Amino acid sequence: MASWDERFRDGSYPTDPDPSPVLQRYVDTFPDGRALDLATGTGRNAVFLAERGYRVDGLDQSREGLRIARENAAAAGVVDRTNWIQGDVPSYAFPESTYDVVTVSFYRAIDRFADIKEALTPGGVLFVQHHLRTTDPVEVGPDTDRYRFAANELLHACLDMTVLYFDAKTERRPDGRPSATTEIVARNTTGHRQSYPEPDG
Repeated sequence: MASWDERFRDGSYPTDPDPSPVLQRYVDTFPDGRALDLATGTGRNAVFLAERGYRVDGLDQSREGLRIARENAAAAGVVDRTNWIQGDVPSYAFPESTYDVVTVSFYRAIDRFADIKEALTPGGVLFVQHHLRTTDPVEVGPDTDRYRFAANELLHACLDMTVLYFDAKTERRPDGRPSATTEIVARNTTGHRQSYPEPDG
């Protein structure tokens, strides 16, 4: 399998994909401040958050992906609000109580969830989007289930937070290929009474 550097270099991965629609829909309900985008790739979510006023750290192990992310940030006029970090999620030292928003798209970081959640400020929000194990035929994502979330695994991992949105579905991408994904938006709060702001759209 080609490395991520090769995928970004040869164009097999889009250089400027759109940010997650769920993230776009919920962002106005998030607290302002600092954001961390894990496995940022070419910065699709990181640049979007920077455009919305966040100071964003984008973490990825791919030097080529980060190069493209810097170009995307420059094109969007948000260079001064983005910081690109070459690093690996499994070994990254997450700072505690630092980020108001943490996003993870299409990377199975379940082994680091405890540290990722500790990196959130009180009331901070976690957004996760990833491929899902399914009995339906799919053509997008990892070839094996090892790197996909099991049924309800993502939801269970966030039950110590306030879940604002959760979904698991199979759908066809714009190119016609079927894909199974799961997404969650969860706030770093607990208690029997919570606020559930209505997102746009």
